[in-house]
Amino acid sequence: MGENGVSEIYVIKRNGRGREQLNIDKIHDMVEYACEDIKSVSASQVEMNSGLQFYDNIPTDQIQQILIKSASDLISLETPNYQYVAARLLLYSLRKSINRRLWDHPSLKTHINKCVKLGVYDKNILDWYSEADFDRMQTMIDHDRDYNFTYAGLRQVMDKYLVQDRSTGDIYETPQFMYIMIAATIFAQYPKNKRLTYVRKYYEAISKFKINIPTPVMAGVRTPIRQYASCVLVDVADSLPSIFSSDTAIGYYTAQRAGIGINAGRIRGINSKIRGGEVAHTGVIPFLKKFEATVKSCTQNGVRGGCATVHFPIWHKEIEDIIVLKNNKGSEDNRVRKLDYSIQISKLFYERFINNEDITLFSPHEVDGLYEAFGTDKFDELYLSYEKNTKIYRKKISAQSLFFDLLKERAETGRIYIMNIDHANSHSSFKDKVNMSNLCQEITLPTDPIEHIDGEGEIALCILSAINVGLLKNLDELESLCDLSVRALEEVIDHQKYPVKAAEVSTKARRSLGIGYIGLAHYLAKKGYTYDQKMAWKEVDKLTEAFQYYLLRASNEIAKEKTKCDYFDRTKYSDGILPIDTYKKEVDEIVNRKLSFDWETLRKDIMQYGLRHSTLSAQMPSESSSVVSNATNGIEPPRDFLSVKKSKKGTLKQVVPDYARLKNNYTLLWDMKDNTGYINVVSVMQKYFDQGISGNWSYNPELFSENQVPISTMANDLLTTYKYGWKTSYYQNTYDGKKEEVEPLHPMTYDEQVVGSVNLQPEQEKNVLQDITIPTTPEGEEECEACNI
Repeated sequence: MGENGVSEIYVIKRNGRGREQLNIDKIHDMVEYACEDIKSVSASQVEMNSGLQFYDNIPTDQIQQILIKSASDLISLETPNYQYVAARLLLYSLRKSINRRLWDHPSLKTHINKCVKLGVYDKNILDWYSEADFDRMQTMIDHDRDYNFTYAGLRQVMDKYLVQDRSTGDIYETPQFMYIMIAATIFAQYPKNKRLTYVRKYYEAISKFKINIPTPVMAGVRTPIRQYASCVLVDVADSLPSIFSSDTAIGYYTAQRAGIGINAGRIRGINSKIRGGEVAHTGVIPFLKKFEATVKSCTQNGVRGGCATVHFPIWHKEIEDIIVLKNNKGSEDNRVRKLDYSIQISKLFYERFINNEDITLFSPHEVDGLYEAFGTDKFDELYLSYEKNTKIYRKKISAQSLFFDLLKERAETGRIYIMNIDHANSHSSFKDKVNMSNLCQEITLPTDPIEHIDGEGEIALCILSAINVGLLKNLDELESLCDLSVRALEEVIDHQKYPVKAAEVSTKARRSLGIGYIGLAHYLAKKGYTYDQKMAWKEVDKLTEAFQYYLLRASNEIAKEKTKCDYFDRTKYSDGILPIDTYKKEVDEIVNRKLSFDWETLRKDIMQYGLRHSTLSAQMPSESSSVVSNATNGIEPPRDFLSVKKSKKGTLKQVVPDYARLKNNYTLLWDMKDNTGYINVVSVMQKYFDQGISGNWSYNPELFSENQVPISTMANDLLTTYKYGWKTSYYQNTYDGKKEEVEPLHPMTYDEQVVGSVNLQPEQEKNVLQDITIPTTPEGEEECEACNI
């Protein structure tokens, strides 16, 4: 200490902008301000917990980071509000790094000019709007909304969504500038007499976390990169031109933020004849390795790594080798572990599983028309005829053996998915056949293989969004939120660029959207219902009816304004067929409620004016962006009241919304005795959704004898999800935590009305389970965000 007790320690100001004497009061004032008006927090506690030790020439940014970590370390169920203190301290750091001050923000126009000059904003924004328009938008911005972020939410925004130079870490915008620029870019081409109204409405909705937008939109809209589709579906024909062209398309879209679905089910099996036997086919594995290399060679614009799911029919000649491709056994020659796999099944194969009969495997090229019929009413008859044909190669295997191997691999990796191809078509909005799904199994759109990168065909793209139902005060709010969501995604379709012609033609003609939920667990907790209660299923039924009704009405209104989509006549909607007509009627066993909305008038309006979009709804995972909104993940029950999520900058603690008030109402995933309640929730939603749902299976081994989940339990869940119309099943999650008390075992039963049940002898059960090593969560779940909004 120098004379008069003044410290002689100096600090290095941010970005090396000189030195100044350390002023402890400045630090104290900043922490005090971060705690201002926040209940049950203490500035002195943050300072004491930081363990700050000063030294000469300590960078001020380092001091700030230590304080941020101190506040974030204090986040707990007893003191959850430190998540807002940590967020404010992080926000101060962000603002000072961009503007050099905490509260004085540049004007919107000044900010845009800077970012255009840096090349991180699309320069066309300056031509789309006038000075007066920018002045109007300036009045819409509320920078104080930055204080609504939790620490985890703001950290996620900074790490993944704000425009930045990822080589240096320099960030160029604050969250409210991000939100207003997204709204302004999306509605730039709207009629000038109403576009600013929609800019304001959309800005309000997204900045207040009422509408959740997907990673490609949040990170990309306003930048020169114009590719915002979360989901890309690439169908591959049984030819080298198609395989190589598809691989190129996969590379283009992986590099531009999209998650990839691949359909390789048409590719012929190993040792099949080529050119009359001149060459024996190498089988699917070498081509899967090619797709794997392409997907993993591209990072998605620095935001996330590439991921893909490959689809195969259960009757494919190589299915026994395909279902083990992810496991840790075998060698690099016969494994392709960095792709995920979805196995397509229809009722005929479930029946053979139940009846302990055989399944016949074929190479698709030898059974003309069989693949094209898979998922339609024509399949069974054609399949049976090929089984009797002795002139073609076929292999018979036990259905139960194959299904148990499939369930074993699903349990062991968590990432072998199920696609019920018949449900995906019978409960589809399309007359055209659905052949596949996407990376995360919620998108079910028609596809057609390409033979050349610029050739004919159909690569399906879907633009995603979600409504935060946890923030709804009443169902009437859905009307405006659905309308805004549909209008915004409608504009995105035309604003984005398309690196592959087949994707552009398909997307602009079909205009498929996939809008879903975040915050369902929060919504049900506010209502006082748990997932396993019948009242919860009824509430979800009411919610989802309103949701789909308002989405369809919004699309119908836009069709009146702009005209119907080009391929509207290729949808069932054009014939007046709605999801409420095609769902699996067994769902009425769960909820049998009279519809609340005037569907008949809507049906007539759709038949008269059409729809602007071929699909409206899909339920995607939202592990990433739900953190931004401080919402519960999609439709999932939270795993705990306090979750710890991975981040490149450390761990992020997130407390469920309204914890203090609703902690006794929340359903926690690992407290659920079985999947029944969750399966029923998804089944009720699927009744109304025109695409699919990323539904998961979750198991707590502590609820079972010898801490082992019986294969029969998994089999019954497989059959139950089929019975109630699930189009797809996504992850399988398994708990490995310890509890002081183990809940009693609740044996599962199965209603045999539709497809029957499977009963295993104890020795069979033991044989199937003995080699299973089950992970707590699917490998790489946190890193795989490709169609996670």
